[in-house]
Amino acid sequence: MSSSLVRVLLHRAAVARVTLAPHQTLRKTSALSRCGSVLHRQIRGINTFTLPLRTEEKVTINFVNRDGKKISVTALTGNSILDVVVDQNLDFDGFGACEGTLACSTCHVILEEDVYKKLGSISDEEMDMLDLAYGLTDTSRLGCQVCLRKDLEGMLLRVPETVADARVDSQQESST
Repeated sequence: MSSSLVRVLLHRAAVARVTLAPHQTLRKTSALSRCGSVLHRQIRGINTFTLPLRTEEKVTINFVNRDGKKISVTALTGNSILDVVVDQNLDFDGFGACEGTLACSTCHVILEEDVYKKLGSISDEEMDMLDLAYGLTDTSRLGCQVCLRKDLEGMLLRVPETVADARVDSQQESST
């Protein structure tokens, strides 16, 4: 099995279901809360969180990669931009290193202003990670936090030329 296929399957499994012991909590910034509601059940003291099934509605997304090349893909509504990059195996070096857990800023994308205004507000946690991103703009968002909807059909987004991984940067600072 190829490493990219394994990565996709692991990502889907991580997003699809998380089981926690009674003493554990699910952070509200978890990848599970980013696209739609989460079904919570407690059975015999075990908390289970499950994402609803995605729809079969599709939208076209247009990426402009770091080389300025336009890449158009079709994706299911309900997926995040990070899901699309992983599912479509788009080659954006380092994109989504933390797999959507809001622990880095490698899925930083720059949106057109009209698209940016259609999206919901930015959480404090997302803003904290965006503050660490290179090339931050007024219309920057993290791809793991942007959920595709039908009204985003044809959206254009840019992948910044450079990537900042907050996890790597903080490890380098602590080792010096």
